[in-house]
Amino acid sequence: MYPLLFRFVLSRLDPELAHHLAFGVIRALPRLGLGRLARAFTEPRTDLSVETLGLRFRTPFGLAAGFDKDGKGVIGLGDLGFGHVEVGTLTAVAQPGNPKPRLFRLVRDRAVINRMGFNNGGASAAVPRLVRDRAARRRPVIGINIGKSRVVAVEDATADYLTSATELAPLADYLVVNVSSPNTPGLRGLQEIDQLAPLLSAVKGAAGSTPLLVKIAPDLGDGEVDRIAQLVVELGLDGIIATNTTLSRSGLETDAATVASCGAGGLSGAPLHERSLAVLRLIRKHVPAELCVISVGGVETAEQVAERLHAGATLVQGYTAFLYRGPLWARQVNRGLDRLLQASA
Repeated sequence: MYPLLFRFVLSRLDPELAHHLAFGVIRALPRLGLGRLARAFTEPRTDLSVETLGLRFRTPFGLAAGFDKDGKGVIGLGDLGFGHVEVGTLTAVAQPGNPKPRLFRLVRDRAVINRMGFNNGGASAAVPRLVRDRAARRRPVIGINIGKSRVVAVEDATADYLTSATELAPLADYLVVNVSSPNTPGLRGLQEIDQLAPLLSAVKGAAGSTPLLVKIAPDLGDGEVDRIAQLVVELGLDGIIATNTTLSRSGLETDAATVASCGAGGLSGAPLHERSLAVLRLIRKHVPAELCVISVGGVETAEQVAERLHAGATLVQGYTAFLYRGPLWARQVNRGLDRLLQASA
């Protein structure tokens, strides 16, 4: 039913409007008392749990940052079957993001181009919601992704990240430093080792006992990925998330004129599959087995999630396929993993 709904209704709506409408329904699930029913329908039937970061994830499959930017739908998203929900990206200063339109579908490629620009209500505004969600009896693991405020100069980025980390780390099951979005000027430059090392060291101190990870871009060269992986180990961080969206437009089926008309922004979805998998394998060569590596990018099916786990991912995240496959996507992945597990037993 959802493919028909997408084809004839949702695909005709502005992508950002369609997102807000769908998100409103998800947020309503627990309010209407439907959360328990949804959870019984979507959660795994077999034990898919993963122990990492000192936490128990009931399934290795979670929702990447970007969908729930302000932490408004965490419980409903958990009820839909996601084992963890990464909130954000949150910034210390509230910001509206880039001008609209800023979200574009490439349906033939099952992909999306976005230049949202970290639109969010700010770290402080999210605190009451996160306090409430952490107290919920049935909730997913909550990650919080933080980024640089647009009004803050790159040279002052560390202080800006520290403001967010100090406020949000106590409310996070794990905290993520996002230095890889292509939509905030100068942000990706923070992936340079001479800038990244002091930034991560400072945030690690502010995070205290909260596990800290860094999220990197797929457009880094292999040597840069190696160096960041080694830095993470040297600094004693808890993990890496690989990868964010890409600036590349190569290999797309959508005609070049349509792609060009979308303008600047990060590409996500199926076209990222190969590079994201390659970055995962590269990272695993340079980090110890116990380090948490979360793989994200181009994941749609249970088979692809299993492929990432086999390649060394501790956990796997998705986002873009949620827009194409609909609200039962996490259930499809969980039940698919159930079948794969039973077949291999």
